[in-house]
Amino acid sequence: MAAARSDALVFFGATGDLAYRQIFPALQALTRHGHLELPVIGVARSGWNLDQFRERARDSLAQYGTVDAATFDRLAARLRYISGDYHDGSTYEQLRRALGSASRPLHYLAIPPGMFEPVTRGLAASSCAAGARVIVEKPFGRDLASAQGLDRTLLARFAEDAIFRIDHYLGKEAVENLLYFRFANTFLEPVWHRGHVANVQITMAEAFGVQGRGAFYDEVGTIRDVVQNHLLQVLALLTMEPPLDGGPDAIRDEKLRVLRAVRPVAPGDAVRGQFRGYREVAGVRADSQVETFAALRLHVDNARWSRVPFYIRAGKCLPVTCTEVTVELKPPSPANFDIPGEGQSNYFRFRLSPDVAITIGARTKAPGEPLAGTAMALVARCHTGSEMTPYERLLGDALRGDAALFTRGDTIEAAWRVVDPILNDAVPVTPYEPATWGPSSASHLLAGGNRWHDPAPQEVLP
Repeated sequence: MAAARSDALVFFGATGDLAYRQIFPALQALTRHGHLELPVIGVARSGWNLDQFRERARDSLAQYGTVDAATFDRLAARLRYISGDYHDGSTYEQLRRALGSASRPLHYLAIPPGMFEPVTRGLAASSCAAGARVIVEKPFGRDLASAQGLDRTLLARFAEDAIFRIDHYLGKEAVENLLYFRFANTFLEPVWHRGHVANVQITMAEAFGVQGRGAFYDEVGTIRDVVQNHLLQVLALLTMEPPLDGGPDAIRDEKLRVLRAVRPVAPGDAVRGQFRGYREVAGVRADSQVETFAALRLHVDNARWSRVPFYIRAGKCLPVTCTEVTVELKPPSPANFDIPGEGQSNYFRFRLSPDVAITIGARTKAPGEPLAGTAMALVARCHTGSEMTPYERLLGDALRGDAALFTRGDTIEAAWRVVDPILNDAVPVTPYEPATWGPSSASHLLAGGNRWHDPAPQEVLP
């Protein structure tokens, strides 16, 4: 049976940076497509009035989208605004009145995790939590213990199936395509296991630093910012077993199962780096030990992936901005043919950003008499110009009660368990030069002749 659709959207932190950059553009897109026929109530501590709030929404669209006058007028007519302190019960009394007859509101907590307790308590005390759903943003905790604490806070007022933990990365078209490509193509299954896969690499590289976000980043670091959430979710999509059906819990059950099979990272299987000049960025501590680069060697201890090394790498001030997955296959038996040299094995490469492509690396006979080979690539480029933004997709899903692209609490805890042993300076930080691929010690994580596959600026034919 289909879930009941929410009949109001409330978002706390309505005057904040996330709302300005992401939520307002998503709300206009949902309005344009006829998916937001309900009241939208912003709640914040800024002492604004409704006209100022509507102007903030218009400014957001001018800066991070395009103002569609007719659509914006429809959105603006649905906007409401409540100014109040999150610790003050009268704020939630105002909200209850503003909701009117709405009985299935969706509350979006676009606020720091430290505010979840007073806000959810206020929602429950005012009956605004009854029949409601709630969206919470990452970072969901700083480690396993804090994530478990946040879960206890939410579960005290909302059922698990009413909690939508948003990771915008899972709403990207290219990331969803990983799941589809894996299970919609029968030619993959015979080779998608330890008998044929030599290693798997996931790289999220950013050529820029942390300008304007120094204070935030110095509290987070690369492992907490993108490895524990984005990249371990990508790993789960690559390694999970086929779900029993297409339902959201079937998919999330398999992601949980495989993440529980990932061995917690030992300090010897991790490298942390910090680009030179990071400590001079405004907001960063002069003696900061926060990593701007992380490389991990992971092991999935199950029948499909045992003894296959998984390598994850992410960092700031690297040579390119690109996210890419490479699944390298084992070389074939040489028989009477030439033996592929280093880097010449078959592979699957998934370019997730900035361009989107799937590449299959193969070998064909080179022109001439000898049975000698040459590398070739079959490239499928994906055109994503008309795709929904992640926030439009995820907000629309949450309003419908579709949790498939949201992360369950047990899955988040399983991901924290993987990285918990290397948090809090358990691995020393090594400096590296900007525009390089991080500390040279990252190459020491690779074993058995494996090498890092450095993404090119664009997916190109060899």
